[in-house]
Amino acid sequence: MRLIDGVYSANRERFRLADEAMSAQPQTTSLPGPIPQLDLAAQYAAIGAEIRTAVDRVLASQHFVLGPEGVAFEQEIAQLCGVAHGVGVASGTDALILALRACGVQAGDEVLIPPFTFVATGSAVSALGAKPVFADIRPDTYNLDPSDLARRITPRTRAIIAVHLYGLACDMDPILHFARAHNLPVIEDNAQSIGATYKGRKTGSLGDAACMSFYPTKNLGAYGDAGMVVTNSNEMAGRLKSLRNHGQSAKYVSSEPGWNSRLDEIQAAILRVKLRHLPEWQGARQAHAAAYSKLLLGIPGVAPPLVPDGYEHVFHQYTIRVERRDALLKILSDRKIGSAVYYPVPLHLQPLYVALGYRAGDFPHAEHAAQEVLSLPMFPELRPEQITRVAETVSEFVTH
Repeated sequence: MRLIDGVYSANRERFRLADEAMSAQPQTTSLPGPIPQLDLAAQYAAIGAEIRTAVDRVLASQHFVLGPEGVAFEQEIAQLCGVAHGVGVASGTDALILALRACGVQAGDEVLIPPFTFVATGSAVSALGAKPVFADIRPDTYNLDPSDLARRITPRTRAIIAVHLYGLACDMDPILHFARAHNLPVIEDNAQSIGATYKGRKTGSLGDAACMSFYPTKNLGAYGDAGMVVTNSNEMAGRLKSLRNHGQSAKYVSSEPGWNSRLDEIQAAILRVKLRHLPEWQGARQAHAAAYSKLLLGIPGVAPPLVPDGYEHVFHQYTIRVERRDALLKILSDRKIGSAVYYPVPLHLQPLYVALGYRAGDFPHAEHAAQEVLSLPMFPELRPEQITRVAETVSEFVTH
């Protein structure tokens, strides 16, 4: 398919590593068991002792909010992203809301966002009384199409949210160029792409602020809700720290309305443990993706994920595109293979946004993607024979 031209050449080294890993795996004659779409139990089996030690450390300290674990984790995430500041908050959604407010978004303003994303990207805008205005995606990467921004901007536009979907960065240079020309701040929704790079730069370092989610299913996941905003701006970091803590500028002195949105110490301690393992997990995800793509590339009717030159994809999801997607999802389910659709209903067609007046056909690339994308099993502990079984099931479906 045209959408995947060049994928093999861009991933040649990963395919070689995938071959080595799969050839080294011992063969088994046992009946195949279920393959989950995500297996957090396998992760905990490997690092559970480290997690329990970290939690015990917090329990012994009896310091649970705005303490040393949170401060250290903020510094570590800021360093990972290559920025000056991290501000821990209670969730990825709160990170978006607070970042928008810190960028000056108010009730009645408009914010440009893609329609193909989790609803939190839009509902964070709505939570401030602002209006999400959608711009379509590119059909090959599923990320915001910079060329669609110009016809969506109005005098009320106050910011752009660029979502790095599935683990792949947006094409940020033209987005940033457009934003500078119109004096608009850019917020990266980096919930799914921590560790990804764009032309040698880390996601999280590209816009005016970037928002992280550490929801348990993310590549770096907490044991509950948790989030962070990262930025290079001293002023923005200071305001975010105030906003997350009831707008307080000093103890019991509030300068503006704020939130109770603080990253607690137990989650920070857990995330610090997991952060040490993130490079290893990221490498495993990339090797699994290469193995999938080598098996699926060239099968008519299947489009593996594209990794453009100059990008590093971290594969929060391994998402293919296939016609008769729902039928394939059922076949996989019948064979006890997990899969998921992210996302079946674009934001402009959500019941939440009926009042905005959008209709089917307004954003064709987002709508077609919603009908055809399917995320296959992807987690660091995935085994080569499981990847082969998944790919063979996909191939059998599309070729029969």
